[in-house]
Amino acid sequence: MKYVLILLMMGLIGQVIAQPEAKQILNGSFRSFSVDETGHLYVVTYDGRLKKYNPKGDSMGVFNDVRRYGRLTMVHTGNPLRTLLFYRDFRTVVVLDRFLQPINVLDFRKNNLFQVKVVAPSYDNHLWIFDEQENKLKKIGEAGNVLMETADLRVALDITPSPRDLIDQNGFVYLYDELNGLYIFDYYGAFKGRIALIGWDNIQISGSSISGTKGDKLLDYTFGTLELKEKPLPSLTESVQSVRRSLQGLYILTEKGIKLVQY
Repeated sequence: MKYVLILLMMGLIGQVIAQPEAKQILNGSFRSFSVDETGHLYVVTYDGRLKKYNPKGDSMGVFNDVRRYGRLTMVHTGNPLRTLLFYRDFRTVVVLDRFLQPINVLDFRKNNLFQVKVVAPSYDNHLWIFDEQENKLKKIGEAGNVLMETADLRVALDITPSPRDLIDQNGFVYLYDELNGLYIFDYYGAFKGRIALIGWDNIQISGSSISGTKGDKLLDYTFGTLELKEKPLPSLTESVQSVRRSLQGLYILTEKGIKLVQY
């Protein structure tokens, strides 16, 4: 009893009770993963395959030709019907259907786009890219033609951007540079502002907020406010490699597989 009272005074019992339970969803060793809005998981294996699983962990498809275009740089799963793969070294995008069958391959080099840093699907099934050679945000059609582009962002922003993430969400395009923060543009390429969120990983935008991680912290920022919330990532026995949020909870990739935490 005396020991319990000491724990209560220190607040340790509350901490133990508050720790969320982590449910193992997939076992295995994966290089990266993503999740769509319906809870389907997409994992990239170390032997060069992309696999899709439903929320119950059942296999829904496999794309075996991942290495054909070099090292896979990005997987976009925002649209459950269209998965987008980006190969930065070969400046190539592969679009897959919901069964992970190829429906389009776009080689930017054929359209004289030789330094594409990041890509993202647009709301109308086109592509946003950041052209590092011209320092411009561009909208690209399915044939690789430029539909819209900004002015040179070195002039507009007074810096040379080095974006790591590009996101089309809520009627805006977000360019994330981990050294300078989040840059916001409208669909016409007009610069709308910058939020100084520096050094974030695992960037996601949903509704009126942006979430991410920094070290062992889970971060949330609400647009239009100065409110930044943070809380510790769930305590796990394995090291955390990356995290993704969804309506189902917080998905965490470790060296043993993927866990789901109601957090």
